[in-house]
Amino acid sequence: MSEQQLEKAPASNEPVQESMKDYEDQFDIANPWNIVQRYMDEKTTLTLKVEGIVNGGVIVKVEGLRGFIPASRLSLTYIENLEDYLLKDVRVRVIDADESENRLVLSAREILKEEEAQEKAEKISKIHVGDIMEGEVQSIQSYGAFIRFADGLSGLVHVSQVCEKRIKTPADVLKKGDTVKVKVIGIKDGKLSLSIKALIEAEEEKEPEIDVPLPKSEEIGTKLGDLFKNISL
Repeated sequence: MSEQQLEKAPASNEPVQESMKDYEDQFDIANPWNIVQRYMDEKTTLTLKVEGIVNGGVIVKVEGLRGFIPASRLSLTYIENLEDYLLKDVRVRVIDADESENRLVLSAREILKEEEAQEKAEKISKIHVGDIMEGEVQSIQSYGAFIRFADGLSGLVHVSQVCEKRIKTPADVLKKGDTVKVKVIGIKDGKLSLSIKALIEAEEEKEPEIDVPLPKSEEIGTKLGDLFKNISL
């Protein structure tokens, strides 16, 4: 190796000079706002403990950041008392993360809706066209009546499928709370089409069975004798 090459070669024990740029990627990864942004982009489900109750919602901590869950996004139904959630674990997703505004909002509704839809799909898969079910009239509209079943599913009896005679509204023959039997006549996009009329028609198509007792042979002979006993030849 020439002297000139030796002069250019760094000494083996000389420390390598590092700059802030060498650490920028690591800083980005460690930034909690970047982490929660990734959670939001990837729709990550987080299990977090409710640490406080505030007006209109609850407080949780995410990667050291203070997050807010509105009461309307904690459940699919109205919540009477938010205190019931204090120190309880909830499964949520990040729906808004804004470092400049110091705003971090989370929600449980999306997860609950997905689980509800999956549960409903599993129940629907066990029902077939032609099945006969019993349920309760949940509500009545001008176009039909909604029937709710014990498993939580519901379906629609169109006004044309309520009875054989022509009616203006299902309220002419049904009222809320009535228990009715229905036949499943259609399943589409997770919705059940039902019919009460189909069951009525099926009953009418059945021929009534008439039980006619047949006399015994000796009884026939006796009766014929009775007919001729008073005839003089």
